[in-house]
Parts: sequence; C-alpha cells; structure tokens
Amino acid sequence: MSDYIEILRSFGLQLLVGEFPQGQIGGLALTLILAVTGLACAFPLAVLCGIARTSTVRWVAMPAAAIVHTVRGLPVLMLIFWAYFIVPMLIGTSVSGITTVICALIVYEVAFLGEVIKAGIQAIPKGQVEASRSLGMSYIKTLWDVVLPQALFNMIPSILNQLISLIKNTSLAYIISVNELTYAAYSVNSQLLTKPFQVYFLLAMTYFAICYSLSSLVGIAERRIKTKRQFRST
Repeated sequence: MSDYIEILRSFGLQLLVGEFPQGQIGGLALTLILAVTGLACAFPLAVLCGIARTSTVRWVAMPAAAIVHTVRGLPVLMLIFWAYFIVPMLIGTSVSGITTVICALIVYEVAFLGEVIKAGIQAIPKGQVEASRSLGMSYIKTLWDVVLPQALFNMIPSILNQLISLIKNTSLAYIISVNELTYAAYSVNSQLLTKPFQVYFLLAMTYFAICYSLSSLVGIAERRIKTKRQFRST
C-alpha cells in the first residue's frame, strides 16, 4: 500500500493533468477531453447518419451504409493511423496528435452512434409517423418534432455507453505519443522502472472507477426512461 501512496504523492498531479498549468494539459483530464469532444463533435453527424440509414431513398441510404460498414469493420487503431497521415495531407499542414485522435474518434463514433440512433428511430411506432403525416406535417417536421425527440431520449443510456467506449479507446492515443492517461502512466513507469505492477494497477483502477460510475448513470437513466414509459402507457 505504501508504494501506491508514494506513487500518487509523487506523480498524482502528472497522472491527473499532465504538465498543466505550466505546460500542456494531459493525463486523466486529457482523456476526458478527448472522449467528450469526440462524442460531442460526432453527435450531429451521427444523427444525420442515423436518419440517412432509415431513409427509403437509395442514394441517401447507400452511402451512409457504406461508411458505417467500412468503419465498423476497422479497428480504432487503424483509424488513428490513417488520421495521423491523411489529415495533414487534406489540410496541407501538420496537426497535433490530439487533433489526430479526435478526428479518428469522430469517424469511429459517427459509425457506431449512427447505428444506435438508427435503432432508436426505427423503434418509434409507425402509427405516430402516419398520424403526423395525415395531419399535414412534412417529413422533416415529423422527424424533427415527433420522431427524433423520442428516439434520442430513449437512446440516452446507449449514448452514455458510447462515451464509456470512447474513454477506453482514448488509451490508443498512446501509440502516437499523446499524453493522455495511459501515456502518462507509461511515463511514470519509465521514471520509476521498478514498480510497473503498481503503476498499471493504479491506471486500471482509474479507468474502472470512471467507467463504473458512468455505467451506474446508465442504469439510473434506464430506470427513469422505463418509469416514464410506464407512466405514459397508464
């Protein structure tokens, strides 16, 4: 136990925020920034992707399906490598490792979250859509006022699950030397050399604590949504 306390006392700040405020932010703070930014930037694109996947217009549905199936068939690590080389070529200038990882996470999340939103849209009873259209509402207004609010509300637990997945995937940023939590732990271990088990055990416990807390929120959200559904049905 004394080893763990000594590691936290000597390197706790490095694991939490990296060199901030004297230098760039890193550690756990950067891990959370990467995950939340990736999810927030991917969300509107995922909504469009989910809508396109439910479209009956082939030239809309097929490109979305091609993107989803291609990205879902690739490991996140491959997306990070591609972003590392392709993004600078597209914009004509070098980009930071943080930008590279965020771009890769956005592509990954659009494919996976898009399928979640597609399932949420398809779960809305067709009778509601038909009733809206019979009242003279356009397709866009029906989608915006009737379908999406219900679908996104029902998908809150799944969206939180995607955030958990993203937090774990940010550890792959270690491969291009982004100073997130895993890379910070690697740096600490390189300085200590003699306590790899203790360092990586603390790393594992940190990921577990964050993901378990979010999983608990997923459970609470699921129970509240279930209660609201039962209230509506009575």
